[in-house]
Amino acid sequence: FFCTTTRANMADGDNVMREMKIEKLVLNISAGESGDRVTRAAKVLQQLTDQEPVFSRARYTVRSFGIRRNEKIACHVTVRGDKAKEIISKGLAVKEFELKRRNFSGNGNWGFGISEHIDLGIKYDPNAGIYGMDFYVVMKRAGDRVSKRKLRVGKVGQRQRIGKEESIAWFEKVWNEDFAKVLN
Repeated sequence: FFCTTTRANMADGDNVMREMKIEKLVLNISAGESGDRVTRAAKVLQQLTDQEPVFSRARYTVRSFGIRRNEKIACHVTVRGDKAKEIISKGLAVKEFELKRRNFSGNGNWGFGISEHIDLGIKYDPNAGIYGMDFYVVMKRAGDRVSKRKLRVGKVGQRQRIGKEESIAWFEKVWNEDFAKVLN
């Protein structure tokens, strides 16, 4: 058995190991105070994702903000698969499919925020109020598990890692029918 394709004559588009995909989407609502406001924010996230949100606690007491250590001040949820892509599309539609270069991190992940959750198509509830939320998208390539598994942990090679420019190119290619662009 002889392999006739070499790295030189094989384009990156043909190689399934070079394909970039969305690993997960993390949605975060930081209410900044505990009590009823965080609970209502969790209901908004549950309404959007059909998943149970997790509460984040304050690391230390900040008297000027009026928060105490270990007090619930935010909630977040992790979404994967097709549902993640659908929610990202809704969020990008609010931003008119335009992101800035600084929205992309050096390791290829990217994120953005919206100021009102009702822009996503959720019906306004006067009891809940209006919340802003952060979208953070984690990108991956095939073979990424090598660095995350428990046994025989290995390193992901430099060529297999995702960079900022690759992630920007992928973003513009995947959402090109919506005229997605990255601004300086």
